[in-house]
Amino acid sequence: MIFYLVIANLVMFISFLFNLNKFPPEIPLFYSRPSGDPQIADWWLIFLLPLLMNALYYLNTYIYKKFFLGNEFVEQITYYFKLFLISSFTLIFIKILFLIT
Repeated sequence: MIFYLVIANLVMFISFLFNLNKFPPEIPLFYSRPSGDPQIADWWLIFLLPLLMNALYYLNTYIYKKFFLGNEFVEQITYYFKLFLISSFTLIFIKILFLIT
């Protein structure tokens, strides 16, 4: 499973590098806020997405190993939750990049 996390991090990093020269100083990052200025953030805040993805991945792994080790049902749930985390955060990151460039 760590392989998927590393691949997702590489995809986000490479897609950021390809779009670096087209990057504006501010990007629409907070889509849950009302349209306009509340959605705008500095460009470097886009790195909150990979940081949050990695933190949630390792927190999920820690909770499983600490409290549910050996439980096959919880193991399957954590496996699919990790896949969901990795795919959703990667797609959101790439969507924001291609939306602003």
